[in-house]
Amino acid sequence: MPTLILVRHGRSTANTGGVLAGWTPGIALDEHGTAQAAALPDRLAQVPLAAAVTSPLQRCRETLAPLLAARPGLPLHTDERVGECHYGDWSGRTIAELTGEPLWEVVQRHPSSAAFPGGESVRAMQARAVDAVRDWNERVEAEHGHDACYVVCTHGDIIKSLVADALGLHLDLFQRIAVDPCSVTAIRYTRLRPFLVRLGDTGDLRGLVPPEEATAQAGPEADGVVGGGAGAP
Repeated sequence: MPTLILVRHGRSTANTGGVLAGWTPGIALDEHGTAQAAALPDRLAQVPLAAAVTSPLQRCRETLAPLLAARPGLPLHTDERVGECHYGDWSGRTIAELTGEPLWEVVQRHPSSAAFPGGESVRAMQARAVDAVRDWNERVEAEHGHDACYVVCTHGDIIKSLVADALGLHLDLFQRIAVDPCSVTAIRYTRLRPFLVRLGDTGDLRGLVPPEEATAQAGPEADGVVGGGAGAP
């Protein structure tokens, strides 16, 4: 079966603003995110890609634009099932504010039971994303062969949930996974099991440097940033 190349969108204005964007329209890449997207074609230069699939949201389409320009003729498909989690009433609010909500702890510790008010559950988000990948695996294999690779540009929580599925992890453990903006995660699917062959690869080790207290991500130190966070400065 094919190899799935998951790319999280580049850093967005919502990431740097500490805002949970969700499906809020008009969220674009910031200057650093635009540079990350511009570097993507070189990072994937040696990978033969059969197709590209994107979330319909602007920040994902902007991230793939340089790759598509570098590879004329690469088929592009839009699939709402790999769109961001529907955070409902949480959308547009700051992470710092959301950490005070009772639901925050549930999202961190028992996400399989969490449902966002006016939005969807984390379980439903994972189910639609997994269904999308299974469908695209079959389609890409049928059209391009079992050794084909294809890229999906999507969002942090979507990627984390797909990685959890590939590793056989319970959804309650998916907050232990971190993927930075414009990172590359690769899952090779086979008939019997998937293999995680890359996780959150940016080629930039600055993200391992402990942040200064004043610039640390909002929220308790041990929490996963809902939506994915802004990555290295």
